[in-house]
Amino acid sequence: MPGIDITRLAREKGSPVVILVEPQMAENIGTTARAMANFGLGRLRLVAPRDGWPNGRAYPAASGANRILDEAELFATFEEAIADLTLVHAATARMHGQVKPVVGPREAVATMRPRIAAGEKVGVVFGRERNGLLTEEVALADAILTYPVNPDFSSLNLAQAVLVLGYEWFSQAHDAALPFTQMERSEPAEKAQFAAFHAMFERELDRVDFFRPPEKRDSMVVNLRNIIARMQPSRQDLATLHGAISAIAEGARGPARGGTLTGDGPEALRRALEQAAADKTGATAPVRGIARLLRRNPTEAERLLWEAMMKDRRFAGRGFRRAVPIGPHVVDIVSFDLRLVLDLAPLSEGEEAAARRAEKRRWLRERDYTVLVLEAQAVEADTAAALDGLAQRLAAG
Repeated sequence: MPGIDITRLAREKGSPVVILVEPQMAENIGTTARAMANFGLGRLRLVAPRDGWPNGRAYPAASGANRILDEAELFATFEEAIADLTLVHAATARMHGQVKPVVGPREAVATMRPRIAAGEKVGVVFGRERNGLLTEEVALADAILTYPVNPDFSSLNLAQAVLVLGYEWFSQAHDAALPFTQMERSEPAEKAQFAAFHAMFERELDRVDFFRPPEKRDSMVVNLRNIIARMQPSRQDLATLHGAISAIAEGARGPARGGTLTGDGPEALRRALEQAAADKTGATAPVRGIARLLRRNPTEAERLLWEAMMKDRRFAGRGFRRAVPIGPHVVDIVSFDLRLVLDLAPLSEGEEAAARRAEKRRWLRERDYTVLVLEAQAVEADTAAALDGLAQRLAAG
């Protein structure tokens, strides 16, 4: 890499000399230099390369580790290459029938480090690509360096063998320092922030009837809170989640109670969608879409009644659901278990709307549903009284 001294660390902290004996291909010398540069090995010696030295084919394979190649030392014989060294390890996969210390890369590096720090020159010798080091060459070394590899396939190419040594060298000599660490997160979220998030989250889940059946609400809330706690969110994490959920719940145009419409919007929506459903009788997909819209935009009476029912244990376990399609119709509240439909009648509606409502009730009753009509105005005026009346009707069967 232009402008970068890839041998700086090797010069500052020292490193063992890497010696290649009669390397056969210049490309292998290049990939060896690259491996050395990766892990702070800066000194390369070559013993009688087959194709001579310098050799231009080595440089592309080095991928920028040119300085190591430029400064490589050339020797005619093995003995000359190790003459000034005080400690030599012979890298080989074979014992060569010699009584010598046998060490792995970790032990070899641990032995070399203090001697290099003391100013000694030490080296590791790697043999030919085809047949490695000769027995006579291993005899001149102080110890045998070998790797824990698959005994059924122990052959490494030249650069791989140097890479393993280099990795162990860098790990020990440079304290296994990683080039980067995890980015700093924002401060841990405080419990008050958790409480605000859970209040918002659970409120929005209530609006879309997530907690079903109602009697399992408490345990579902605990599970959700534990999921968030296991994430260990930071302040920024929790703020982002809070904003994302709020945006989904409030819609693209900003806050809206119960969905995207306020005021008389839900009533107008119902009138329009009831007409659309009447025009598409039997088409299930449009009706399901209408149900989702109505569930997201309850009328005031429906919202008050539903919220009160969900908090009242008299209705727990009875399978009530809100804004559900039944055939071509969308009912306000239904219990399939009880075959019971609650129909919230508005204070006033046109003749066509009244006729459609009457047709819906007739259609449901023909299919063995009991339809209880509740006046929306009465529910809004006294929700508790409406709920008591409903509970009495249920108790009476």
